[in-house]
Amino acid sequence: MIIALIILYFLFGSLMFSYWIGLLVQKDILTVGDGNPGGANLWKAAGYQFGIIGIILDFLKGYLPLLLIVHFQIVEVSDLDLILLALAPIAGHAFSPFLHFSGGKAIAVTFGVWSALTYFYASIWYAVILAVFTALLKISKKGGKTTSTEDGVQTTIGFLLLSTYFLFLNVPNYLAFIWFGNLLILVWKNKKEFRELLKYEA
Repeated sequence: MIIALIILYFLFGSLMFSYWIGLLVQKDILTVGDGNPGGANLWKAAGYQFGIIGIILDFLKGYLPLLLIVHFQIVEVSDLDLILLALAPIAGHAFSPFLHFSGGKAIAVTFGVWSALTYFYASIWYAVILAVFTALLKISKKGGKTTSTEDGVQTTIGFLLLSTYFLFLNVPNYLAFIWFGNLLILVWKNKKEFRELLKYEA
């Protein structure tokens, strides 16, 4: 039962809503910006209305499956089961079989998963961290736009700093394992951005 649920959650996460919405409005978002098939690129390619729809759908891919487990308890799960179930939709989006296992960066899905796991507390803290990073970058660039490289690096480092959430609260150990697995996926999906940053710094 649990294995079937993990596969189902992975497949649900792998549904590339933003990419498909882009195709419906004749926009290939893989050719926009950093080529990420997510809501941000849909926003750039087709406008904020479609972008918001894409972001919401990607968020729900992470939120709804975990809501059924954490809050409605449709099935009894162990801590290990919950770790795998939480990471499944994130991995599904990041390595979608619908895009030859080369999916998106899974930021919206990540927000969805952590919203379900922590009643939105961790995702709000993550949003605050990213807002601070964005403000600091804007100041350093004198109001100029951030690059795809900067966005990828800041979302990953911001998620690394989400570990501070665990310092202030007595949270279950399984959340730390979910966080670590989530971090590994984000680092992998943004490895090119980190290489470019290191090359630039050198």
